[in-house]
Amino acid sequence: MKDLSNFSAAERVESLKAGAVAAFGMFWGFGAIALINSLILVPRFDFLAGLEVGAIDLNFAFKGLIALLAGFLFGVTYRYALRTDTNPQLKSGVVLAFGLVRAFGQLDAGWFFEAGKMPVVQELLPFVVASVESVVLFAIAGFVLDWSIGRSYIKPFDS
Repeated sequence: MKDLSNFSAAERVESLKAGAVAAFGMFWGFGAIALINSLILVPRFDFLAGLEVGAIDLNFAFKGLIALLAGFLFGVTYRYALRTDTNPQLKSGVVLAFGLVRAFGQLDAGWFFEAGKMPVVQELLPFVVASVESVVLFAIAGFVLDWSIGRSYIKPFDS
């Protein structure tokens, strides 16, 4: 068994590459989803107005930065979690775990309703959409990483 406390410089470089590729995929996915929300979903569904990007401002830039950082952390973790395994359940499990943690964090930060009063469906739907978006973002990052590993641009972690 390999001593996992002493990663080689080459392994660290591959991890940085995996993180950068996933961050890039997540960032572009974030931009595409923001565009889809603003141009397609919000005009059709009034209750999703909170998802609209009115202008590229500091708030939008901060959300983009969070997407970049989350994508980087996902990429490094994804590479180590999969190693040379091709198990589709493991791949989708890592994507789903990251996506749900991000979704639940958004839900926890934004879900305020009066005690004893259940929220109506239209109050919950923006959170459902945001949750699906979170999973889709990590799926995009995972797809980009799988593609990069399949093309040998990034080497899988060798345990």
